[in-house]
Amino acid sequence: MSFQELSIRETVFNRGVSRRDFLKFCSVMAGALALPKSGAAWIEAALTAPKRVPVVWLELQDCAGCSEAFLRSNNPTAADIILDVLSVDYHETIMAAAGKQAEEAKAATIKAGGYILIVEGSISLGDNGVYCCVGGRSSEDLIREAASNAVAVVAVGNCAAFGGIPKAKPNPTQAVGVMDLITDKPVLNLPGCPLNPVNLTATVVHYLTFGALPEMDKLHRPLFAYGQLIHNNCERRGHFDAGEFVRTWGDAGHRAGWCLYQMGCKGPISSHNCSVVKYNDGTNWPIGAGHPCIGCSEPGFWDLPTYSPIQLNEFLPPATYPAVGEVKGTVTPEGAAVTAGAVGVVAGAALAFGYTVMTGRAKGVTPEVSQEEPSEEGHEHH
Repeated sequence: MSFQELSIRETVFNRGVSRRDFLKFCSVMAGALALPKSGAAWIEAALTAPKRVPVVWLELQDCAGCSEAFLRSNNPTAADIILDVLSVDYHETIMAAAGKQAEEAKAATIKAGGYILIVEGSISLGDNGVYCCVGGRSSEDLIREAASNAVAVVAVGNCAAFGGIPKAKPNPTQAVGVMDLITDKPVLNLPGCPLNPVNLTATVVHYLTFGALPEMDKLHRPLFAYGQLIHNNCERRGHFDAGEFVRTWGDAGHRAGWCLYQMGCKGPISSHNCSVVKYNDGTNWPIGAGHPCIGCSEPGFWDLPTYSPIQLNEFLPPATYPAVGEVKGTVTPEGAAVTAGAVGVVAGAALAFGYTVMTGRAKGVTPEVSQEEPSEEGHEHH
């Protein structure tokens, strides 16, 4: 039996992966995809069939960070399975072939069709695409050719999804994201800087199991990974509701793990599953390490003021929360938390924020306040 005729399950077993680890992988993927308990069995059945998905992976205006994140996934079960699930026919960084041989391999896959196109990096449109060329061809030319016979296109990382760093002001290369250019194929975005390899694995497993891409939001992001605000599942959420905010780096609140909202955390406006799957095989994530979220899964994140608090009235009508001047001394963090549950999270945040600013109190603990107050500069909501 040839390698191509082996099922994915048989292939990974031959690589030394135990049945227990294989079933654990199926369960993890079912959880990541928010499937019912029976979902693990569906995934196991799908991976028993002999099908490997051909992949053409383009690197355009990027730093290769998403490729690095993908290749450095240390979970042996996930890493082995994803490498055996995919038939990576073209990837400039990892393929053995080079030059003419590499281009011939890509051309053969494109001609055969039925492959998934994965794109890393933005596309340069400025000056006829001269700012990003591979083999003398512009990034626009390359992606249009590669997408021509693909069954689906997956944009990995913020650069491919929304333009990312190359598109940041003043955008000298006229960079755009994949969905700005490819409109005749299903395009799925997996933004992040870098992407989380778990979400790419889950997307491919979903495709193998159901024969279609996962359900997406209006920004073409899969709902299983981007259907909730980071804020909703943040480990510091209780401190947010209680009005317990870090006021300056290294203060008592920071050491105690308080909310990073006043330090510019973009969790309240960023949709991602970072807090659930984390990075480096579940080791940690930015907020867990004491750094505010910078919103890398959102359009235009590079132009956001990284360390400035979000101005609530720029993404919620002022009527949904009281002005700071209306907050009375009788307002408590506990009351703010109740309000959050009753009229919405950010409305409660305004109460908690107002209480803390007006009284400087939060459960009897007052972190040291920096002499320099946080910037009042707002940001454009995306």
